[in-house]
Amino acid sequence: MKHCLLLFSCSLVITIQAQQTTHPIRINQEGYYVQGPKVAAVVGNIPATDFYIVDAGRKDTVYKGKLSETKQSANSSLQTKLADFSTFRRPGNFRLLVPGVGPSYVFRVANQAHHAAAVALLKGFYYQRVSMPLEEKYAGKWHRPAGHPDRTVLIHPSAATEKRPAGTTISSPGGWYDAGDYNKYIVNSGITMGTLLSAYEDFTTYFDTLKTNIPESNNRIPDLLDEILYNLRWMLTMQDPYDGGVYNKCTNAAFDGMVMPGVTKLPRYVVQKGTAATLDFAAVMAQAARIYKRFKKQLPGLSDSCLAAAKRAWQWALTYPDLVYDQDKMNTIHKPAVTTGGYGDRNFGDEWFWAAAELMATTGEKAYNDIITKELRSPLTIPSWANVRMLGYYTLLRVGKQAIDAAALKKRLLYFADEFTKTKGSAFYTVMGRFRTDFVWGSSSVAANQGILLINAFLLTKDKKYLDNALTNLDYLLGRNATGYSFVTGIGTYSVMHPHHRPSVADGIAEPVPGLLSGGPNPGRQDRCKYEFTEPETAFTDHDCSYASNEIAINWNAPAVYLAAAIEALSKQVGY
Repeated sequence: MKHCLLLFSCSLVITIQAQQTTHPIRINQEGYYVQGPKVAAVVGNIPATDFYIVDAGRKDTVYKGKLSETKQSANSSLQTKLADFSTFRRPGNFRLLVPGVGPSYVFRVANQAHHAAAVALLKGFYYQRVSMPLEEKYAGKWHRPAGHPDRTVLIHPSAATEKRPAGTTISSPGGWYDAGDYNKYIVNSGITMGTLLSAYEDFTTYFDTLKTNIPESNNRIPDLLDEILYNLRWMLTMQDPYDGGVYNKCTNAAFDGMVMPGVTKLPRYVVQKGTAATLDFAAVMAQAARIYKRFKKQLPGLSDSCLAAAKRAWQWALTYPDLVYDQDKMNTIHKPAVTTGGYGDRNFGDEWFWAAAELMATTGEKAYNDIITKELRSPLTIPSWANVRMLGYYTLLRVGKQAIDAAALKKRLLYFADEFTKTKGSAFYTVMGRFRTDFVWGSSSVAANQGILLINAFLLTKDKKYLDNALTNLDYLLGRNATGYSFVTGIGTYSVMHPHHRPSVADGIAEPVPGLLSGGPNPGRQDRCKYEFTEPETAFTDHDCSYASNEIAINWNAPAVYLAAAIEALSKQVGY
């Protein structure tokens, strides 16, 4: 049947999109699975009690449903009504229409509903590659010359040793630009690489056939592992061959301006070694050794080299078990002062645990069990660059059960995961936002990492409730949130357009580099930019000045890759 307010509503939505004004109907802008959960949130004081699903092409009503009672958000002054159309199972392109509000953006209902998002998020790492040109046949209109070659990198005085005195040059090419800036950081690469390697271990079959159109796509190695390898080889250059310690970062002394990579020619340095960087490196190399062992013919010697590097890093850390990278203190002693990202962790129990878990899982050696046992009872937390303990838990439950009481650890993890399965009272029906503390710098990665926890709970139990709840956080990232944005560039009708990301600002192209996850709401607003809204779940501005809410970062993209790919890989298994 037809609805007389449809033409008015369609013209309204065209105006809304042209003005880039947030639409009151918050949906997953990428779409929904045919047999899966489907929920939208309607923001505002809405008198309507019904909603309709309208065919996007013919404009016929194909489904009618009841809106929920009004829900008051716990994280802002917003009120919502929820539209649950999970029982609608017709493939196609649709809009959700609410009388008095108008139709939503077009969304699709399909199998493999998040395939494009999974590919885009992984391809986002290709656009962050350092030291190589991005060719048009792979990068499209975002092609560019090579950025920083990093073949003549100086040993900073903070990193000087007798065998590598200050001013010595080393070669450290490749890797990924860390975030919106042009530097490369071992600590942040640690959690990034661990998350991506874990995605491959958990969903090997899925990633073995996933193609992302990168230069290596036609070799005999999965694209995910090719992409990881580009950063892995850089990380190997950051280990001092004389003692096994690992430099904190490869960096300019200060941040580059908002220019394209390679425009500036400022000196690049490797700086002081630290315990966190060295243990993160050891964990990544041990995990990589385990995974790349399968590809000995294609990559002869790589697995062995990674394991040797991991063991050398472990030995260095035993000698320097608590060496903090304190950039401010370093700058009072050594010149030039280094003012780029510090990643200055001061608590190393989580790094010791993760590195020990990976080394034990790869080698089977009991030498690592004492540290695993010592750290096993520490509190569980969602992973961040400063706390990687949970990565060790995932590994132990995946491949290292011989070192632990697996039943007890499984029980602890499931108890923790169950705290994230109470979405029904949420104003946006997402796991994200159960606590105001979810909204921090990089809050989008909090949502993605919560999803990974729930997926691991599903893998342990096969209980569909965990996957359903993980899916709500993918919905959150792709538009069902208080801001109305899809936080992934290039995905969705109303996605982030102006991230704090130097190539996206400087390349002269209207659309930002695609497949990058914006940081998301952050009431801390450390950048002091102008924010129209400042409550926890709305404190976001789509402006490139906003590094506190709208920067991108590899450690945010990685869990989003895992989340989108895992749900795609499992969708058929659970009947989505």
